[in-house]
Amino acid sequence: MSASGELLARLVAFDTTSRETNLALIDFVAGYLEGFGVPYELIHNGEGTKANLFATLGPADVPGIVLSGHTDVVPVDGQAWTRPPFALSESAGKLYGRGTADMKGFLACLLALVPAASRAALRRPLHLALSYDEEVGCLGVRSLLDQLAQRPVRPLLCLIGEPTELKPVLGHKGKVAMRCQVHGAACHSAYAPQGVNAVEYAARLVVELGRLGEALRTAERQDPRFDPPFSTVQTGLIGGGQALNIVPQDCTFDFEIRALPAQDPYQLIHQLQAHAEAALLPAMRAISGQSAIRFTELSSYPGLDTAVESEAADWIAQFCGSRDFGTVAFGTEGGLFAAAGIPTVVCGPGSMAQGHKPDEFVTQAQLDGCDAMLGRVLAFACR
Repeated sequence: MSASGELLARLVAFDTTSRETNLALIDFVAGYLEGFGVPYELIHNGEGTKANLFATLGPADVPGIVLSGHTDVVPVDGQAWTRPPFALSESAGKLYGRGTADMKGFLACLLALVPAASRAALRRPLHLALSYDEEVGCLGVRSLLDQLAQRPVRPLLCLIGEPTELKPVLGHKGKVAMRCQVHGAACHSAYAPQGVNAVEYAARLVVELGRLGEALRTAERQDPRFDPPFSTVQTGLIGGGQALNIVPQDCTFDFEIRALPAQDPYQLIHQLQAHAEAALLPAMRAISGQSAIRFTELSSYPGLDTAVESEAADWIAQFCGSRDFGTVAFGTEGGLFAAAGIPTVVCGPGSMAQGHKPDEFVTQAQLDGCDAMLGRVLAFACR
């Protein structure tokens, strides 16, 4: 097994499901970096239970390259794993374990680069950025970016190592996750017209949400670079009511919008709010003045749309050996780096076709390819 494969085994053994702490993994990485004399800093969350790690190899006073990845993984609960999810196993060139593709494989390759990078005559720095809570809304990286914004030198490039099968990706959609809480008035179901049925009014909002989503599919609003080529809307969770013979007083549903980079998802949210105010609330309040419809943002991150004709595109093409630029349907922290003024691209080992699934894996060949790509990044930083 390669050095990156051995390091991947160490990383997979840490259960960094987003609901858990990531500090054991961060402590391991910190100790590993200390062994090579690499300076780093930790940026903890408010509770002190999680941390970002930001390390710099080479001169810190000139623009360099950020190599970035998240440490958290999605749950394995309810999935039919045939192998231990938090113990790396190998079969026929495939390395199995939770996070192998998304995205501890890339983190392992970063750590495998450290010995050579620590000895190299770097003219530009390489920054290693490890974040927490990406899987639950790209939450942790924001405090890291706040720290970077206070520094006098802005990086040349950020390379996000999400799994793209080492193909260069310049764009992804943004996302807004919302919660809608509908409050009506309960009564005995025999006198249903005297109540305000929160479930039924929530259902009307879900139908309106679907109608607004359908309008996003028109040809003039599509971008053929993406799959699907239009912004999408979906309701993922709903709950309400207490018993069949009680008109339900409360109902809550969660929905998300995955928007093309050029489209504003909040415009659709405003349309839904306007529909609630004009078409639903007057009738609800005619029966009960306490009726209400409330919208709360749960999480969001911006899309990414790095120009094909840009230095960032030229650099990632050089590193991965291809100008076959693409986009991905899933989100990354890349949109936040770009919004902070750091040109950003996405390229990493493995495929999201294996991410979030039971028996997740990355191939050794993909790790080897990532090691080679990062070797070219190192050579660039030495020029």
